[in-house]
Amino acid sequence: MNPPRRSSSSLGDRPSTETVQKNNSSNSGVILDISALKMADVDSGVPPLPPRYRFRDLLLGDQTFQNDDRVQVEFYVNENTFKERLKLFFIKNQRSSLRIRLFNFSLKILTCALYILRVSLEDLKEKNGSPCAMNRSNGWNDTSEPPQIKWERIFWVNRRESVWAIQVTVALISFLETMLITYLSYKGNIWEQIFQISFILEMINTVPFIITIFWHRLRDIFVPVFLNCWLAKGALENMINDFHRAIQRTHSAMFNQVFILICTLLCLVFTGACGIQHLERAGKNLTLFDSFYFCIVTFSTVGYGDVTPQIWPSQLLVVILICVALVVLPLQFEELAYLWMESQKLGGNYSRHRAQTEKHVVLCVSSLKIDLLMDFLNEFYAHPRLQDYYVVILCPTEIDIQVRRILQIPLWSQRVIYLQGSALKDQDLMRAKMDDAEACFILSSRNEVDRTAADHQTILRAWAAKDFAPNCPLYVQILKPENKFHVKFADHVVCEEEFKYAMLALNCVCPATSTLITLLVHTSRGQEGQLSPEQWQRTYGRCSGNEVYHIRLCDSKFFGEYDGKSFTYASFHAHKKYGVCLIGVKREDNKSILLNPGPRHIMAATDTCYYINITKEENSAFIFKQEEKHKGLPVSGLYDAPSRLPVHSIIASMVDQATSFGTVAIDLQHPDPPEETGKLALPTENGAGSRRPSIAPVLEIADSSSILPCDLLSDQSEDETNQSDEEGSVGSDFVKGYPPNSPYIGSSPTLCHLLPQKAPFCCLRLDKGCTHNSFEDAKAYGFKNKLIIVSAETAGNGLYNFIVPLRAYYRPRKELNPIVLLLDYPPDNHFLEAICCFPMVYFMAGTIDNLDNLLQCGIIYADNLVVVDKESTMSAEEDYMADAKTIVNVQTMFRLFPSLSIITELTHPSNMRFMQFRAKDCYSLALSKLEKIERDKGSNLAFMFRLPFAAGRVFSISMLDTLLYQSFVKDYMIAIIRLLLGLDTTPGSGYLCAMKITEEDLWIRTYGRLFQKLCSSSAEIPIGIYRTESHMFSTSESQVSINVEQGEEHRDRGGSWKEKTGYRNSTTSDQSEHPLLRKKSMQWARRLSRKNVKPSTRAERISQQRLNLYRRSERQELSELVKNRMKHLGLPTVGYDEMNDHQNTLSYVLINPPPDTMLELNDIVYIIRSDPLAHVPEDSQVGPARCSRNQQDFGTETRDETHL
Repeated sequence: MNPPRRSSSSLGDRPSTETVQKNNSSNSGVILDISALKMADVDSGVPPLPPRYRFRDLLLGDQTFQNDDRVQVEFYVNENTFKERLKLFFIKNQRSSLRIRLFNFSLKILTCALYILRVSLEDLKEKNGSPCAMNRSNGWNDTSEPPQIKWERIFWVNRRESVWAIQVTVALISFLETMLITYLSYKGNIWEQIFQISFILEMINTVPFIITIFWHRLRDIFVPVFLNCWLAKGALENMINDFHRAIQRTHSAMFNQVFILICTLLCLVFTGACGIQHLERAGKNLTLFDSFYFCIVTFSTVGYGDVTPQIWPSQLLVVILICVALVVLPLQFEELAYLWMESQKLGGNYSRHRAQTEKHVVLCVSSLKIDLLMDFLNEFYAHPRLQDYYVVILCPTEIDIQVRRILQIPLWSQRVIYLQGSALKDQDLMRAKMDDAEACFILSSRNEVDRTAADHQTILRAWAAKDFAPNCPLYVQILKPENKFHVKFADHVVCEEEFKYAMLALNCVCPATSTLITLLVHTSRGQEGQLSPEQWQRTYGRCSGNEVYHIRLCDSKFFGEYDGKSFTYASFHAHKKYGVCLIGVKREDNKSILLNPGPRHIMAATDTCYYINITKEENSAFIFKQEEKHKGLPVSGLYDAPSRLPVHSIIASMVDQATSFGTVAIDLQHPDPPEETGKLALPTENGAGSRRPSIAPVLEIADSSSILPCDLLSDQSEDETNQSDEEGSVGSDFVKGYPPNSPYIGSSPTLCHLLPQKAPFCCLRLDKGCTHNSFEDAKAYGFKNKLIIVSAETAGNGLYNFIVPLRAYYRPRKELNPIVLLLDYPPDNHFLEAICCFPMVYFMAGTIDNLDNLLQCGIIYADNLVVVDKESTMSAEEDYMADAKTIVNVQTMFRLFPSLSIITELTHPSNMRFMQFRAKDCYSLALSKLEKIERDKGSNLAFMFRLPFAAGRVFSISMLDTLLYQSFVKDYMIAIIRLLLGLDTTPGSGYLCAMKITEEDLWIRTYGRLFQKLCSSSAEIPIGIYRTESHMFSTSESQVSINVEQGEEHRDRGGSWKEKTGYRNSTTSDQSEHPLLRKKSMQWARRLSRKNVKPSTRAERISQQRLNLYRRSERQELSELVKNRMKHLGLPTVGYDEMNDHQNTLSYVLINPPPDTMLELNDIVYIIRSDPLAHVPEDSQVGPARCSRNQQDFGTETRDETHL
């Protein structure tokens, strides 16, 4: 397209500049006279300019053709008028209008001061001129004769010339200003502005003075100038508004209303005092002070009566003022009360001065529940260095009544500030002083039915906080893993479903992992249950006080002398000497934390050590026994002791809380002389055999020949030598590699057991056959290992984190358990694409409240059943009823399948007391009393003694909220927990697993010797014990005596408690609760019935049948019900027997027990095993890695389908 041609006559036909300006000036807008531009002559014969010149003209402008067809247009010409400029200066501009209002306020105050000056001078003149003037003591209050009203003294005053001149000048300025403002504010209705009260008052107080300029006789006329106080009040209010608008800060409506009320009272008193004084001039003279005194006494409703007005005009004025006060003041007080109530709902402001002088954190939540608040406050203020911090809660909803009561407690009222507001509003963030906060915690609302929508709200809050305060550290809690990458910028992020499913998965292979992690992330002093008469409660409560701490090696007494020695050597000897468990380390030049990096890791002085202990080293005091004997002995000589382990770590000073807050005194006992042997021989009864007769010492520097090589990448691993022929067909076709399809962005890559080729979607359905196989139930598959069944509502992306830890490469191939997903709704293809590469993973549509679905998915062949909390039940009319359906369904399964390990997730931790509920179990009732007492003592773990929680059978994700809170003090906690759960796999970092103590391992005897055995043989670090004990639970309240109210006397009653326990184990009042006793009783009854050959009467037979039906146990009824349903479904009943339940056992977790803790049979030891791939040669990794990469090419085409 050619550009328009410019004709030679176009310049001559262009309108002149005067024409354009005339058109512009005649209209309010800008009108271009297009008709004057002859565009018809554009197509002329003038050739266009070359393109290079046109481009240069476009960039730089063409200087040659400046007078072309372009017309200069001026915008907002209406604002260039003189009126608009004045309006901009007097009204619109914030700073200039503030100055104008300040000047106006000063004028009004000056007029009031001049009035007081005029009255004072007049009173002084009259007093000097009239010696017989009556005063108050002479009886101006005397009402024996009515005073004569001198009306001339009301209308005329004595005004000096100087005072008159000043008043006239001020009045003239005020008049001109008022008229100018009225003109600038004119909007078409002149009467509306004329009849404004402020305009009328201005005219009353200014026009008479202006008239006296031209009429000299009126100079002494009375003008009620004191009414300018009301104009000053209005000017002051406008001035304050302009001031806050100019400095870009808001003030509270409460302050504004209080200020208006005070100004109203002052104006009423000043008006009454001046008006009464002036009117009383007509009668018996009254000074200005006396009238002020009278107004104060009157408005305060005291009414002494010593000063009263004497003439009816002043009395009428008093009546008018009282009526005005009765109308105005109640309205002001009502508005003030309303604003006060609203301010209580909205909360106050955290002042800028407090934010700059104090430390505070901001807690942003969508709805604040009492449980969430107490968990946060108890965990946050459990740390000594956070005692001076303030917590500012920013919540969009109105404060709850229960929360209000909690915040009124003096313990929290001085620390917690509640603000009702939104994190998306800068004004509310400014109220919370987010830019000065030490941290901002943003928590999601897990009680929402739509958890994705709750995550979206959390994401917006995080973005708003980051936009408003970029330097404020963010601690964000997210629900769905697919939304995690939106808040990746936050300093610390906890994804609820990631941690939940990974923890539930480890619960299946490492029992009570959820309890272990929960105890580690809770702040405790290890004093729970110490007054209980039960030994397991005291041990369990004391070990629950262990937490994870960190310290630099060069600054530590625990680990300082292990510089240059192996990690395994430092971990063992630190536990042997001090009772602390070294679990991880971080290099100074590396940001990654390594759990148990193995013996090849040499400790350096700059390393950061992570250890488990009752308290951190800084709060520990070291007491050396026999110090005077070994004062000259070098420090290293203390570690050349034999391996016989006395108790080296004694918790001594935790009772004395007043003198040493959180201090632990460690009693270092000098070990036996070094010339004794350091090996412990086996007992004679276990001496024969292939086991070594002693425990090898832990070497300072790793010997590469003594460390067993482990190449888990090769297909010829330990599975090949131990597999039978039958197992070879099941696991020989597994490969190791990284899952090709990740369901969401941000999942950490983990080396797993995979299928060589992805399984078809139809083969993932457990209960329906397909063209590839005809299996329709779990029995037909013939699994060698027990099943793991997961019951969930939908197949969310979090289930991926349940599968990955159970298919990790370090799990032995022969120990992989089949996984069955029992889903309420069938999964979509995106989820199936993510799990089809894992071996032995199936799904089935069904619910746990349907017995047929449970039997079809193979529950009788399962070892663990994981019940995940359903999203649809999280929101209920009564908050704590959200778990009702889950609890009842789990209770039913507990009765139907008593030997099944059921791991349940609940919404509210307080509901765990209903798990495995037995109404006549007095032992559980006693534990309930113990829980209440621990809660009254302020324990953060009051629910820890509940048997389902101690055994790891129940879990609530809300108990992991403390992980995010602890990250404020311990920024490494999230990374360590992710490594323990297998969510992250850092090269060189170990993983959590478990080993079981068998009869062949009891020769080790103590936990400390086991520590040495594991460190010396396989470089594994034990961190705790999962112990199961036999326990006979009594059903009679008279036979259980956990009198926790009298805990001080429990230790003195140890003997009587044991006697009662023995009696309780041997005698029961109701045998119907013990199925073994009932079974034996029924067998005995059958034998008697078979031996009895004496014919019985009809009544005896009916009685015997009734007795047999009565004695029929609930267990038999449930067993027959299950078998009948299995027969109806065509399932074999061979696998279902009358299983003995575990009601007579209790289990609990011991974290970092003392070295002299005796091992017991069937103890499960939590160990951190070093990474087997950390020291594999590179050439041994290339081949298998390439092989696995080629075998995973089938899934590369689906990587682009990752759900955002």
